Formats: sequence, C-alpha cells, structure tokens
Amino acid sequence: MHKELKKAVCRANLELQKQQLVICSWGNVSGIDRSAGVVVIKPSGVLYDELTPDKMVVLDLEGKIIEGALNPSTDTPTHLELYRNFEAIGGICHTHPPNATIWAQACKEIPCFGTTHADYFYGPIPLTDVMTEEQIKDDYELNTGKVIVERLAGMDPMQMPAILVANHGPFTWGADPAAAVEATVVLEQIAAMALGTITINPDQGPISSALLNKHYLRKHGKNAYYGQSRG
Repeated sequence: MHKELKKAVCRANLELQKQQLVICSWGNVSGIDRSAGVVVIKPSGVLYDELTPDKMVVLDLEGKIIEGALNPSTDTPTHLELYRNFEAIGGICHTHPPNATIWAQACKEIPCFGTTHADYFYGPIPLTDVMTEEQIKDDYELNTGKVIVERLAGMDPMQMPAILVANHGPFTWGADPAAAVEATVVLEQIAAMALGTITINPDQGPISSALLNKHYLRKHGKNAYYGQSRG
C-alpha cells in the first residue's frame, strides 16, 4: 500500500544527502496523501545509505502506525501538527544545514537582503519563540509543531515555506516532499548569503518592498510571468 508515496518520500530523503544537507541520520522528510489520510515519513535513526522505500513508515494523522516495521522519526509529531493545521502542505523537511541552523541558534530571523531571497520567500524567514521549560519537558516534538503554527498565524505558509525553530534549526515544506527539500536547499543558500552580507556590511538594511514584491510576485503571483507558459 501507498507504494508511490513511499518512493517519493524515500527519494526526497536521499536528495538531502545528495545536496549535502544532512550528516549521519540527522534529518527527515515526510509526505501526505490527503485523500487517504496517511503520512509517510523516514524511520528514526536509520542511516541514509540504508534507506529504501520499504523502510518508510506509514501513519495516520494522529500518529498511529498503519504500515512499517520501524519506528518513525522522533520529529513525527511536529510534522503531523503542521499537516493538521495547513491543508496546502504536501511535504515537510527537517534537517540541520549549517548556515540556516546558525541563524536558528542565534535566535535571529533571516532578513531579506536581496532578490535571490525574494525570488523564493516572501519576506524574512520567521523565527519561533524560544520554547518554555514546560513545552520542552512534556510533548516536546508536538509543542515544536505548535510554536511553528503559532508563529505562522496570519501568514500563508506557501508564501513562506520555511521557519527557524529557536535554538534548534529549520523546517521547510511544499506541495510535495520534493518541494519541501527544494525549500531547504534554497534556504541554506540564502542563509549563507545573508551571513556574508552582514559580514561585509553589518548595517545593511532589508530589500525594498517594491523589489521584494516584484521578484516574488513575478514568479508566484496571479500574474506571474517567470518561466515558460503551460498554456
């Protein structure tokens, strides 16, 4: 069952390794089949060189294992909380790439300094609140999802497919597992560029709203004209 989704989620996880965005077994990608009400996610602690589609774990939206002999990722409750709250999300990625994680550990959102960032993310990459001792002690992974949901209140998650969890690292998402990984690839690039920008000029301000709107909306707006017409 769910053969194609398991293949897609496995491919997306292996792409993290290919893009050098993961070491050891750190990181996980999941995908959801909304019509079937199931989520497929990487198993916990399994090395990427050992991943195959049959090792992926299938769960329902409450976390009950439907298929799979291995334990799901420890971050599964975070993924499920995002899926439950944002219908448009079809895939989620979490890993610890160095540059994006530096910003998360510094508890700083990533400013939108230029058009490379604006082409993909509609504004600065948001940062969650620092989690309280109570949130960490009980249901930590679920509460991680909740602080992400709280921070995204009033935002369109598909216009901002990334967030930094304070003291932790990034989560990204997209229409499917591959898109979630692509968001991590781009996030790590713009995180590195932002670090370089403030190294050269610590006083650099953000991009103008006019330039942000032009670059984001020409690719993602209702009158987008970037790329080839599919008409």
